Amino acid sequence: MTSSILVVGSTGNTGRSVVETLSKLSTKPIIALTRSLDGPVAKHFATLPRVQVLEKNWVDITAEWLQEHKVERAFIASHIQPNQFAEESKFHLAALHAGVQYVVRISTTAPNVRPDCEAYYGRNHWAVEALLSTPEFSSGSLQWTSLQPNNFSTFWLFTAAEFIKQYRKTGKQDTLRLVASEEGPVGIVDADDVGRCAAHLLLQEDVSPHHKAKYVVNGPADITGREIVRLVEEHIGTRVDSVGFKDVSFIEHLVAASQETKSVVLSMKHSPVPSWDGKCTASTTSEAVLKLAAPTRTPAEVLRAMLEG
Repeated sequence: MTSSILVVGSTGNTGRSVVETLSKLSTKPIIALTRSLDGPVAKHFATLPRVQVLEKNWVDITAEWLQEHKVERAFIASHIQPNQFAEESKFHLAALHAGVQYVVRISTTAPNVRPDCEAYYGRNHWAVEALLSTPEFSSGSLQWTSLQPNNFSTFWLFTAAEFIKQYRKTGKQDTLRLVASEEGPVGIVDADDVGRCAAHLLLQEDVSPHHKAKYVVNGPADITGREIVRLVEEHIGTRVDSVGFKDVSFIEHLVAASQETKSVVLSMKHSPVPSWDGKCTASTTSEAVLKLAAPTRTPAEVLRAMLEG
């Protein structure tokens, strides 16, 4: 059996473009993991060349399972629940014991990946990267790269798209609430661009230059909150009457719906601060990313696609 490439989180935010890109360019079998074979994305994957879709919860993956499926390289986009470290580190440990050669993982906004990040999941990602950097993980054959994407475009523009759709439907305006600050430039990135970068890393014949690398992945152009407002006005053909910048009120709804420790989930309100402070501009994208698969989709293009979808 030929060695394979495993994609964990294949139907998620970045995983879809990983699978689609690998299907076009890889000569190896691709295993796309999903929790349900009945989903539309999973059914789409089943039509792609060299893609095998398997129904399995990734947190149950063992070293024996990886060996059985001849997994040589893997992609993982984990969840960001408070137990992320426990579950994702279990996957990496299984990969180490199974002799997996290379893992590309999705991290989060680079300035948040630190041990003193107030948003809990930034500390989780820092802990995973610290774990992978230890001598214990360096003693085997496992090599790894961590991609640190900026704020995803669909998240940053979601309320703008919903505002436009509602106005087109009713002709009425509510307050346009944006996570963005009014003046802070942010290189928001399309999830498909991040997935394509991950796929190109997985396709490298020699991955050693990328071992232990933490690559920043931002979009090709910066956008401020004020510029998002201008995009909205172009789409609705009139002035936006009321705007709320730095709006993270949605986190209160997440807290109310969560079964996790409320104060931990609430710490997510600190996540956008580096973006508001201008620390996540397009200029900070890692040079290696620009050479491998430079992000191309602009905020305006993503917003247009969100309105058409």
